[in-house]
Amino acid sequence: MNYTSTRNSGLNVTSAHAITKGLSDEGGLYVPESVPAFSEKELLGMSDMSYADRAFEVFSRLLTDFTPEEIRHCVDSAYNDKNFDSDNIAEITRLTDGKFILELWHGPTCAFKDMALQILPYLLTTSAKKTVDGKHIAILVATSGDTGKAALEGFKDVDGTSIAVFYPEDGVSPMQKRQMTTQEGGNVFVSAVKGNFDDCQNGVKAIFTDKSIAEKLAENDILLSSANSINWGRLAPQIVYYISSYVELVKNKEIKFGDKINVVVPTGNFGNILAAYYAMLMGIPVNKLICASNSNNVLTDFINTGVYDRNREFHTTVSPSMDILISSNLERLLYHFTGCDDSLVRDWFGKLKEQGRYEVNDAVKTKLSELFYAGCCSDEETKAQIKATFSEHSYLLDTHTAVAVKVYEDYIKATGDKTPTVIASTANPYKFGRAVYEAVGGKAVCDDEFDLISHLEQETGTKMPAPLAATRNKQVRFTGSVEKQDMGETVLGFLGK
Repeated sequence: MNYTSTRNSGLNVTSAHAITKGLSDEGGLYVPESVPAFSEKELLGMSDMSYADRAFEVFSRLLTDFTPEEIRHCVDSAYNDKNFDSDNIAEITRLTDGKFILELWHGPTCAFKDMALQILPYLLTTSAKKTVDGKHIAILVATSGDTGKAALEGFKDVDGTSIAVFYPEDGVSPMQKRQMTTQEGGNVFVSAVKGNFDDCQNGVKAIFTDKSIAEKLAENDILLSSANSINWGRLAPQIVYYISSYVELVKNKEIKFGDKINVVVPTGNFGNILAAYYAMLMGIPVNKLICASNSNNVLTDFINTGVYDRNREFHTTVSPSMDILISSNLERLLYHFTGCDDSLVRDWFGKLKEQGRYEVNDAVKTKLSELFYAGCCSDEETKAQIKATFSEHSYLLDTHTAVAVKVYEDYIKATGDKTPTVIASTANPYKFGRAVYEAVGGKAVCDDEFDLISHLEQETGTKMPAPLAATRNKQVRFTGSVEKQDMGETVLGFLGK
């Protein structure tokens, strides 16, 4: 099975090429030419498998240029008890009848990005040997908080690679910033950017399409790649946990095979919910994909109206990983929804770049309304949901998962739909300690993040995960910040070119 580009459907490349490059030369995103579907028998056969074995089955269909031995090496190296504190890798907590929390934060950085970024280094180095053997791979990452640390942790000291991470100077939580700026490893670099996440993301994309930078790096056998979800190697692993969660619910007799489920995802860049869409195409019965946004509700408006308009106020919220106005992975969905019409995609995203807005056609609007539901909530509503869920269920939500739960509650009120529902929980609440502490009624009387977290532990009877606690005594290595227009030169300086 090969891959094409959302902006050039004539392109035909292997999965190894797509993973190594990250972004197509004309700026499009790589997508599978067709999506392979599992049969009912094949899905049922996964019920008694480990998470790594389920991942092996999914990757065997998506990465057909990899040998079985290569895939086995990748999944076993990533999904094990050294990297995750749960044998199940992704835990499912039953909140109430038919409402399940899919905990995707049991990895080394306590965020859902670990589910992909623990395996991406293996996928990338395997792909590079097939396509550009001998070249040094330079990974560029724009992060709104969680991707940066997860990518740094995954790629630290990996032979033949370097990684540079850019984050918005005032757009991540104190714990997220501390996780990144204390990162160990001889091949890593971290910098704040004077701007928001969209500035970081646009800056990274500009570096990828800058021919002068590409030429300088090519002279030194350096190839740029990405660990953001624009890279298919980041997105494909996210498909696994939706397929795995469905067969796990069947195994636990929470649902019968064939029953449809709803999937609720707090999303900014659209990658996590897009993975659920791909899981549906691969055979998981889905009723609704529910897209939850914070005050940066560009996706809510788009799904409800068909108009994407980033010309609006940018809000810094208590759920910073969703503080995004340009949702890159939406391009992949629209490519599929238009029947792979690359000219339409080029037109729409050209308008987005030049005018800041575009409107899709009626056919796409119909498909959006049939499959998706979208809602949003404010910081006050987010905190209220954290308090309510803890009071009613003794379950502590982070600020992003709380957005998802709130939007799901609104969906229930609007529709009365009682379909069993999986809510993607994207981070451990201690990554956003101050906001969570205030939400459950604590008074933030201290500035020190770790002192405040100790109060949160006492207030809730919960415990900060060991990986976060370990950052307390780590030395801060990276303190700089750059202007967004200087990101390219900063990358060249880091790589010594």
